[in-house]
Amino acid sequence: MPGVTEAARVAMLDRYRRVRALTETLARPLSPEDQAVQSMPDASPAKWHRAHTTWFFETFLLAPHLADYTPFDPAFGYLFNSYYESVGPRHARPRRGLLSRPSVEDVTHYRAHVDRGVERLIGAADANAWPTIEPLLVLGLNHEQQHQELLLTDVRHMLSCNPLMPAYRDDLPTPAARPAPPLDWVAVEGGVVEIGHPGDGFAFDNESPRHKTYVTPFRLATRPTINREYLAFVENGGYEQPEHWLSDGWAAVQAEGWRAPLYWRHRDGCWFEFTLGGLRPLALDAPVSSLSYYEAYAFAKWCGRRLPTEAEWEVAATAADAANDNLMNRGYLHPAPANGDDSLTQMYGDVWEWTASAYAPYPGFRVANGAISEYNGKFMVNQMVLRGGSCATPADHIRATYRNFFYPSARWQFSGVRLADDA
Repeated sequence: MPGVTEAARVAMLDRYRRVRALTETLARPLSPEDQAVQSMPDASPAKWHRAHTTWFFETFLLAPHLADYTPFDPAFGYLFNSYYESVGPRHARPRRGLLSRPSVEDVTHYRAHVDRGVERLIGAADANAWPTIEPLLVLGLNHEQQHQELLLTDVRHMLSCNPLMPAYRDDLPTPAARPAPPLDWVAVEGGVVEIGHPGDGFAFDNESPRHKTYVTPFRLATRPTINREYLAFVENGGYEQPEHWLSDGWAAVQAEGWRAPLYWRHRDGCWFEFTLGGLRPLALDAPVSSLSYYEAYAFAKWCGRRLPTEAEWEVAATAADAANDNLMNRGYLHPAPANGDDSLTQMYGDVWEWTASAYAPYPGFRVANGAISEYNGKFMVNQMVLRGGSCATPADHIRATYRNFFYPSARWQFSGVRLADDA
């Protein structure tokens, strides 16, 4: 018989409060002016992230499941819907920065209104309805964690466009300076393997179904590529040599004037990097980040190597331990040098690692029913898969089967590269 224990309600309420509070903590260093700026069409204002994640709970949880729920403002459905066609029309994504109203204060009240509704629902939901409500709560919380990372990466891009180069937080610690371990290789036998989520615990729909696939024997670099190694590519004229680049990548280099990673700055003969802690000297032994897929591909080809497929990455990462890796909870909010180790390290955290795999459905994939069907399935074309999480990923939000995806020209995420080679 369906049902729910009091302990399950308490645990869900605690998790809901923790995730929602973290979003507010991340937004706290930002002024109202900061929260309203949209620096490019791919990014969203911090205020919008805070409101959109709230709209998600209101639309998919409260409206259908809390009988006496009154929407905070019916107009917010139009303003803060992201891409759900079945829910109704929405404000154009590239124009989110024009929403000077509602104010930051209004959004704060909106979040509080919805939080009260969700907490009432958790406490009072009929036991027969809980099997429907609980998965929506869990999906909404994981969705908010995705936007917590996006809030940070969008803020970094926004502040990098300011000629004053202001820090998001002046008190962010600098990772300890230490030499990166020499690049080494781990050999993986390959063969018929299983990838995809095994079904125990939460996963997004694009991680399933688990299925068999074949990988040939390969080698994977023991750590991500570091700034020192990528700097050699830059100084060797890598951005001026078309033979390393895919055709679309070379077109982007020419059209956008790329000469180095997005946040690198060359001043007085020295390289710096814009971080969430402001402009800092380039940490040569930290993983290189903010690379597009095109840059990751070109660097790998320049090295005489390649990028791993997502199946290769997952097979290698399955046994890796994320407990001590540089995820959001470490507090750096920036990639850090690896500890010396001759085994696979930094598989989780620091930087999302581009793979050679196009974002496509797994064999047997079926979209969910209803509006939630639009969550991932309709984006399975023209994008590339990244794996492993970053320094801005919540620590309880990453796993070996997690499939992130972006267009190959995207550079503003904490995205890097781990080399692979045939055995």
